[in-house]
Amino acid sequence: MLNIIFFGPPGAGKGTQAKLLGEKFQIPHLSTGDILRLKIESQDQTSIEIKKIIASGKLVPDTILNQIVSERLIDNKLKGFILDGYPRTIDQSDFLDNFLIKNNLKIDFIFSIDVNFEKLQKRIVNRAKEENREDDSINIIKVRYNEYLKTTRLVSNKYKANLSKIFNEIDGDQEIDQIQSQITKICQKS
Repeated sequence: MLNIIFFGPPGAGKGTQAKLLGEKFQIPHLSTGDILRLKIESQDQTSIEIKKIIASGKLVPDTILNQIVSERLIDNKLKGFILDGYPRTIDQSDFLDNFLIKNNLKIDFIFSIDVNFEKLQKRIVNRAKEENREDDSINIIKVRYNEYLKTTRLVSNKYKANLSKIFNEIDGDQEIDQIQSQITKICQKS
């Protein structure tokens, strides 16, 4: 059982790598983006609010994400988990840290995938076409990238400083299989 967090800007390949790793090690992949897109399909008041927030490129409020993620972590407590897209804010990371302590869990690996902005733009535009995603326009990409720099990068830096032994920086400019091989080797060392 492994507990893993992926960090990186939008389009860095976190979701792809988390999914591949989850399949390889039989660990549930908890993507907040996927969870939120499923929630939007429920067509209730919360889903309408979430849709507006995502369409604007802003982050969904911590209270909503904390509740969704903690429910999913409890469901997968014995199987391990891979978090992709959470925590994104210092408040979320504090919530997660407290949740882990309360539930006698720990993070085994943290991966931060870094890619330059120009490459990210190309990837996200391609993803928008392939997956028909409304949240992947050029303007929204810029908002989401700036939001990442202002919030999630701070969270990643916090974990890098406090958990340096399990924090791994990955060059996201490599091919998917090269990145996957590097991550797999790190996980197999445990």
